[in-house]
Amino acid sequence: MSEPDKFEDDLLYAITRTGEGFRTEQSDLVAGGYQRGRRRWRRRSTVAVVGGAAALALVGTGAVYLTGSSPSSTATVSAAAAPSTAGGAGSATGSATPASASSASAAPAVTGDEVLAAFQALLPKGETTDAKGRGTNDGPAKGTFAGADLVFDDGHGKSLLQIGIQKHRNGQTQDRSCPDAKINRIDSCAVTTLADGSKLFLSQGYEYPDGRATTKEWLAVLTGPDGREIMMSEWNAAQEKGSPDSRPNPPLTLDQLKAVVTDKSWDRIVAALQPDGVDNSQQDPGLSLDDRKAVLAKLLPAGVTVTKIDGNEVLAEVQLAQGTTTGSLLLRVQKLVQQPGDPTTEKLFEGATVLPEGGRLKLYGPGTSNPKNQQMADLLRGDLRVMAAQGATGKPLLTLDQLKAIATSPEWKLKK
Repeated sequence: MSEPDKFEDDLLYAITRTGEGFRTEQSDLVAGGYQRGRRRWRRRSTVAVVGGAAALALVGTGAVYLTGSSPSSTATVSAAAAPSTAGGAGSATGSATPASASSASAAPAVTGDEVLAAFQALLPKGETTDAKGRGTNDGPAKGTFAGADLVFDDGHGKSLLQIGIQKHRNGQTQDRSCPDAKINRIDSCAVTTLADGSKLFLSQGYEYPDGRATTKEWLAVLTGPDGREIMMSEWNAAQEKGSPDSRPNPPLTLDQLKAVVTDKSWDRIVAALQPDGVDNSQQDPGLSLDDRKAVLAKLLPAGVTVTKIDGNEVLAEVQLAQGTTTGSLLLRVQKLVQQPGDPTTEKLFEGATVLPEGGRLKLYGPGTSNPKNQQMADLLRGDLRVMAAQGATGKPLLTLDQLKAIATSPEWKLKK
């Protein structure tokens, strides 16, 4: 993978964790660090990847989430058999410390070796190689992420298995929904609510949803009321990409994936993690998803309608339709918390056009000074920032001029 590809891949995570920002030094982003684990988290997002300066504007200001590498055991070991019952519905909360925006966790740190051992203990009998673990205090973003990955062989072919554990702040956990089977190649998908209120996402899909390769990826994601997000992925190949299929299907069934992510052994690790990102409430403009949908209904061109809107306080992904054609829009409406003249904000809007009412507008796309990838319009007016960008799903339904009209509309007003 080229350095630009790595850069854009890393951006996916930062984009999904709205309220976190982005550090503009690209060299920091592409340097080292648990690449496969990071890609796993960000690739699951349904938002667009944009390139270069456009990506910087989309993500925002502040510091990006980075996971550092902490390779642990690489010797061949034999994993213990998984318990017949693991956690179940009640295991998602356990004794984990609730996500808090203010204080660091007081729970003892968990090493990468311990995370790896916990993962291996939940797997069926088999041989593991190339095993690595990342502890709760490892890497440049220590305290906010733990994980492990290994190559597993139960005698029927090698499979890459990965797990990641993190914690989100109150209100920042983003519920997952099954992708549109008309757009994404997927064999099965379900989202269920467990007895304690946790959400369990299970899917049997492919490494490339567009069908360019036969490599399968099966996925389980548990999101809990305490902010935890535990994600496990498995492939029917020894690598995510660039490796031939080694078996017809990944080794663990969906029930086994569920048992792993809901197991109570993760409680100790969740308790040792701090919530990632910053508090979205500081940037919340006071506009609900319904508020944003109502404003968009006035601003979209004739014939283009909103079919679905998902997101959090700041960033929303909007599914669009024009007749039988589908597309998407990324909409960011944010209360700026930086002081006037903040250097990071100034860099983001460097070279922007000053509008008659005093706002600053920066455009990305064909015919602009930033002609990379998806089109985007980014407006800063006082302490309000509005960004409208071409989404990743479906076909482009909006021109750059139409994105500009959405971002610059006076309909957007702060409510808090």
